[in-house]
Amino acid sequence: MNFPVALIFAVESVDDHFAGARPDAPVVPHVERRRRTFEIRARVARSLIRAAQVIAPA
Repeated sequence: MNFPVALIFAVESVDDHFAGARPDAPVVPHVERRRRTFEIRARVARSLIRAAQVIAPA
């Protein structure tokens, strides 16, 4: 990423952070995202095992 672009994103992020700390800021509930990393890793591992079984010499 180019430095000027990263700087713009950083400034926007800081502005949003400080805007959320104002007394009149709207309350936004915290929503946890579902962690899909484990599921994706497990699927990749199963696929690799299946591929190894297909390719393995008899």
